[in-house]
Formats: sequence, C-alpha cells, structure tokens
Amino acid sequence: MHYSYNVQMPLKLLDEANFWKRQEHEHTVVIREIVPDLERKFVEELKDWETALIKTHNQIVQLTEAVVRSGNAVPAALADDVLRLISFCLEQSGRFVQHLFEILNLSPATKQNPVAINVIRHIIRESEYFIGIAQTICNT
Repeated sequence: MHYSYNVQMPLKLLDEANFWKRQEHEHTVVIREIVPDLERKFVEELKDWETALIKTHNQIVQLTEAVVRSGNAVPAALADDVLRLISFCLEQSGRFVQHLFEILNLSPATKQNPVAINVIRHIIRESEYFIGIAQTICNT
C-alpha cells in the first residue's frame, strides 16, 4: 500500500472504516430481524459477528483519537498501526461477505424469503464497496 504520513490520510481511512464497521454491525441485526426463522447456527454466528464488529469499531475509535491527538504529523509507528487496523478491517469485511454468501446458499429460511435475499445481496455490495474504497484510498 502506498501511504502518506500526513494526518489527512489516516483520518480518511479511519473515518471510512468507522462508518462501514458500524454499518456491518447494524447489518447483523437487520438480517436476524428480516429472517425471523433463521437457523440457530446462523443466528449465533451473526451474534458472534456483531460482537467482533463492535470490537473492531471500538479499536477504530481509539486509533482515531490517537491520530487526532498527534496533530499535523502522524508518527510513523502510529501510521503503521492505522495500516494494520485497516488491513484487518478489509480482511474482516471479506470474511463477513463470505459468511453472508454462506447464509444465502445454505439457509433454507433465507432461500424462502425473497426480501431477505435482496437485502443480504445489498449488504454484500455495501461491504464490497467499503473494501474497494479503502483499497483505493490506500493506493493514492
């Protein structure tokens, strides 16, 4: 990844990650609500995702505060921390998308719910958008 050490780039990345991790967290709840008969296995996995995404979101908030406190120049070690967290966020979103495809493909309750299918596909596109936008920002 190409990366600028000025304060704008880390904040831009963290801002995107902050928004999308909150979205992904909310999406775990949406899926459980629109598929009330979702199989227990998938309900539990979505709850696990909810917990993991909240944890990641909290890390983003903490790192954002550190970057803001650093002033106009982000120390190299802090910039490296941002890159590591953003890389993790991208990987996590990719795994989240894979899990959503599993739900679409393996959940009988979801297969019988056309609204849920459309919503989950939309959620997948949103997470894929985050992956693409974060990669684009990192490469500018």
